[in-house]
Amino acid sequence: MRGDQTIDTQQGHATEAMLFGLVPLGDPRTAAEALTELQQLAETADFVPAGCVVQHRRHADPHSYLGSGKLEELAEVVKLAHSGAVICDDSLTPNQAKTIEAAVGVPCIDRSELILQIFGMHARTPQARLQVELAALQYEMPRLRRRWTHLERQRGGIGVRGGAGEKQIDVDRNLLRTRIATVTRELKRIEQHKVREVQGRPDLFTIALVGYTNAGKSSLMNRLTDAGVLAEDKLFSTLDTRTRPWRLPGGRTVLLTDTVGFLRKLPHQLVASFHATLEEALHTDLLLLLVDGSSPEAVEQLRAVDEVLETLGVGALPRITVLNKIDRLDDRSALTPLWQVDPRAIPVSVHSGEGLPDLFAAIQEHLAAVENRVEILLPHSAGNLHNEIRNRATVLSEFYTEDGCLMELQASPALLGRLLAGGAVPVSSADGDNDLPAPADGQVPGTDAPPPPAEG
Repeated sequence: MRGDQTIDTQQGHATEAMLFGLVPLGDPRTAAEALTELQQLAETADFVPAGCVVQHRRHADPHSYLGSGKLEELAEVVKLAHSGAVICDDSLTPNQAKTIEAAVGVPCIDRSELILQIFGMHARTPQARLQVELAALQYEMPRLRRRWTHLERQRGGIGVRGGAGEKQIDVDRNLLRTRIATVTRELKRIEQHKVREVQGRPDLFTIALVGYTNAGKSSLMNRLTDAGVLAEDKLFSTLDTRTRPWRLPGGRTVLLTDTVGFLRKLPHQLVASFHATLEEALHTDLLLLLVDGSSPEAVEQLRAVDEVLETLGVGALPRITVLNKIDRLDDRSALTPLWQVDPRAIPVSVHSGEGLPDLFAAIQEHLAAVENRVEILLPHSAGNLHNEIRNRATVLSEFYTEDGCLMELQASPALLGRLLAGGAVPVSSADGDNDLPAPADGQVPGTDAPPPPAEG
């Protein structure tokens, strides 16, 4: 917090705060409508919104964010409401924040700082705490100011670390840089461990839940897997990634991952520091992109998620868009703008279960499109592969013969390779595709003939 005015960001403080921001010229929304999400963020951080002030203009004033007249108006309403802070809907430069604080006489918190406070309040695991700390340190570096008069003191003399004449603020910057380097190394170690953990898992098909915060990802995770993940009607109720096995209708098992929610104007420091947490999403086979279909800001939220996914480098991953919370809609025509963005988006209600069979069918359809469909003979001697097949492949048909079980499967190339190495015999590709993994002994797929002799 800037200056000598501090707010406790770790515990609930119930400070009344005046919200303010800019909206484009011609935007018909009221101040309250334009700052709805900022109000939710403020309440999540335990502030009590005391009112809203907006200014319609093309660009922020580079010196004071608001124009001079609107800044005077903000100072007046802060005084009348006895607010203890003001919260901006955008990120501010250090100079803009300083100018606003001087005008209103109370601490000024921008959107990035507010989100960092929320993440700090909700971080539970050591990894999440380190990620939030790194983002906060990177945010604070260009805004570093001392709260006490020792800012003007200088240190010097023989044997004094830092050299003669070094200002205290330079010492503090060095301390910040050292801590940033330490936390970065620790997070890199965690990320490398996470990569090894993901790569060491069984080659099950993986699905990651991504989307705007409070879109219902954790609720869907709980409904499908009984994961017991905290699911509250709050922004950023969970920060940690959780992966659970999910048994699809028909018996096939996949891995389902719940990730941290995204947000418009998400601080880039958080996106970078939470890279390890999002490692699951970076190595997934399919994204389920959840959107709160009942939100009037749903289209903007969908675009915000797209931007974050592009930043993470996973924008091209296969996805299924899921329009959640349709039970809150009186008129389904409200989903039309979302269908214009993605005509194949699937409306569901995690709460009531409506639409979930359509979602399951879409996932099965995607599996059929990306996996091999083959027919194999599983000899009696290889009967131990039955459980692995049922858990990790889609069994389309099977019947028993004198030689073993003849099965039509839909499975990944890696699994098919293991089955052939374990004794399964490929009969043919059910879709005419001859690109099957070679058996471990080199036998030609679909025949009883031995491999051809090596030339020379």
